[in-house]
Amino acid sequence: MVRIRVLVVDDHRIFAESLAAALAAEPDVDVSAAGSGPAASRCLERAAAEGRRFDVLLVDADLGAAAGAAVPAQRETGAAPPPPVSDGIALVAGVRVAHPGVRTVVLAERDDPRRAALALQAGASGWVAKDCSLSRLLAVVRGVLREETHLPPALLTGVLRELTAARKHRSDSERLVESLTPREHEVLRCMVAGLGRKDVAARLFLSPHTVRTHMQNVLGKLGVHSTLAAVALARRAGVRPAELSGDVVERSGQLA
Repeated sequence: MVRIRVLVVDDHRIFAESLAAALAAEPDVDVSAAGSGPAASRCLERAAAEGRRFDVLLVDADLGAAAGAAVPAQRETGAAPPPPVSDGIALVAGVRVAHPGVRTVVLAERDDPRRAALALQAGASGWVAKDCSLSRLLAVVRGVLREETHLPPALLTGVLRELTAARKHRSDSERLVESLTPREHEVLRCMVAGLGRKDVAARLFLSPHTVRTHMQNVLGKLGVHSTLAAVALARRAGVRPAELSGDVVERSGQLA
């Protein structure tokens, strides 16, 4: 019998343990549980190192929501805001990069077309209600291992609308980014990497005044009024951050 290895990731301990126990009663399912994104990452790494990789992650959509709400808003200093690493959807994106063979299913308290679309874009293979039946959840787990994508029927229209809008926004953003000169594009990549004006100047061997002019041109061509808005648009367009050396990373981290 081929066994399915499942990792439940939820910071509500009673729910996680109850779901894990229910799944473990199935003859072909091995299940473990983690209470946070970092704990899940450690479980995945350890399992991979031991040659017994997980097949499916069941991830709470609101993982770490309370902790995330406590993070103060970032000042507009030129540094890019950090990703919400504790959020379930952010975990999905990280797993897709670090463990591409693992399928992820998001467990949600409520229907939310926008977040479901974000989950699919992040790499999730399914979005199911936390209160769905065990038989339904098992069908989803087995389905995603057959490369199926599972969504509640009530969400399909809303998710398709969100995905269509996201593609349009990305296309619009890509056109705006394409209007930049090569030097302005370099400056934008530095902005996406979280560098302030002085660090951009040092990296590109330009004067701070010249960098300021380039940044103003970037904002104007992108049609935005702030560095953070420019970074958000660049990310939608798929602009990759400039690669930073250790000393630059340390200095840029002090800007926040």
